[in-house]
Amino acid sequence: MEVINTIGRRKTAVARVYLKPGTGQVTVNKRDVKDYFTTSILQYIVNQPFQITGNEGKYDLKANLDGGGIKGQAEALRLAISRALVEINGEWRPALKSKGLMRRDPRMVERKKPGQKKARKKFQFSKR
Repeated sequence: MEVINTIGRRKTAVARVYLKPGTGQVTVNKRDVKDYFTTSILQYIVNQPFQITGNEGKYDLKANLDGGGIKGQAEALRLAISRALVEINGEWRPALKSKGLMRRDPRMVERKKPGQKKARKKFQFSKR
């Protein structure tokens, strides 16, 4: 099996993933995953697809993350890993889909409109 390349997005974060069979080594932006995602919650989010499909320690993962915050990057990485695993074996798709890992979260920051303070907040209105 060759290297599988997938992409995941969340808000403005983009995760490009390269997955191949190996020993379970996860590298994010040329650093170990535990160095990049320091909190246990973010590490859990990243490992979720492997836990659901029972593939912990079976694949080497190299990821390039760009944009957004640390939480958005973790969720973008989770989507990219899920897509790569489904590309390897389509039978894992229902398990991942039932947990909501195959869905791209469409929520984005609303743009600021002209003539307003922020996206929805207006300047104070004076009647007189």
